[in-house]
Amino acid sequence: MSGWEIFGIFMGVLLAMSVIHKISGAKTPVRASIISMLSGVLALTAVNLCSGFTNIFIPVSMLSLGVSAFLGISGVTLLLVLQMIL
Repeated sequence: MSGWEIFGIFMGVLLAMSVIHKISGAKTPVRASIISMLSGVLALTAVNLCSGFTNIFIPVSMLSLGVSAFLGISGVTLLLVLQMIL
């Protein structure tokens, strides 16, 4: 994927999340969306940094980054549960 495609996907996800946060009544929907996306990516990073202790590793791909960015910490939890089951 080129850099423009990744940027387009990021902006699409940000727009979709902003609309969802606006509908749910957030005063600053863009800020809430960015914080949610960053918390998901940081949670994915924390899981992979702790993989030496826990023996649980989530491979970083466009799918795992997308899930963790769109769903936030709950998306990383979903990825962890799927990793343990499969």
